[in-house]
Formats: sequence, C-alpha cells, structure tokens
Amino acid sequence: MGSELRGIDTMAVTLNWGVKQSFRGYVEGSGGTIEAGAGATRGADGTFSFEGAPGEALALDAEGRPTGRTGFQGELRFQAHGGMLSVFMADPALEVGEAGAFITVADTPSRTRRVPLAKLDLAKAGRDDEGALVIPAVMAMEGWQVLGDHYMGGTPIDPVRLVPAD
Repeated sequence: MGSELRGIDTMAVTLNWGVKQSFRGYVEGSGGTIEAGAGATRGADGTFSFEGAPGEALALDAEGRPTGRTGFQGELRFQAHGGMLSVFMADPALEVGEAGAFITVADTPSRTRRVPLAKLDLAKAGRDDEGALVIPAVMAMEGWQVLGDHYMGGTPIDPVRLVPAD
C-alpha cells in the first residue's frame, strides 16, 4: 500500500530478478552452484527475490517511474570450475539519478564497494498482469567487474521486476 509524499507515491516492493539466465545456466551446466541467502531466495524459475531493506520503499514520480534510491537485502554466490569462477553480489539497490537508472550491488562480502551491475531502461518499463513494474535491463559498463569479462556493457540481461509487497 502506498502513501503520498509531496507528489511522490511510495510503496514497499520486492525485487525479483534473474541477473542473466544464460549465466545461471552456464554455472549450473558446468557443475557449479548458485546460492541465495541473507534475505534473498531463489524461485522455481531460477530467478531471485530480494525483500526491501528495513525502512526502504520505492518512490514513484508523477509519471509512475521510480525515482531516488531503494535498497534490498540478500546475497548471491555463483561458483564453478573448482572456485575459478566465483561471483558474489549482495544488497542490490535501485538507484535513479542524472546518469540514469541502475541496479547496484555490493560485490564483496565486506560490502565496502558498490558497483552498477544493470542499466535500466525506464522509458520501456511497464506493468505485467500481476501489477509488477517490469524494467528492461542491459549490463552496465562497470558490470563486468561483478560477472568477470563474460558480458560487456550493453549486453541484454534479465529484466527487473518490482513487485508490490502484500
């Protein structure tokens, strides 16, 4: 349920996101593992759900587009090839500013550094049948720092779904 603050509507949401389906398939197809924890869960379809961080709510502008920053909690670990492939990401956040809209993540367990992983296309965002806001995404230019050099900036990745909390 949202509230109206100075022309900005706010609501609690869950972030549903698969990161990149082909990356998940590669990790598991090579005998690796994918773990979700610390507040993140993995669905039957392979995507991940992150609950909003305490006190966080999604802010929508007058046109219904996200604005500002909304944090989520949870962590993902992708490992394969005896640890040669090891990816950690935690506490994703939707951050909208002058440079655009991004999903940023902490890329180390110490959570001391945040990296833009996904660049979002708010102009192409829309609602699905369940009322979730679905936003197309591509790998951010800095995203290779998280997933290694497997995917370059601009590579299409899984869309972001912002699902209103019950």
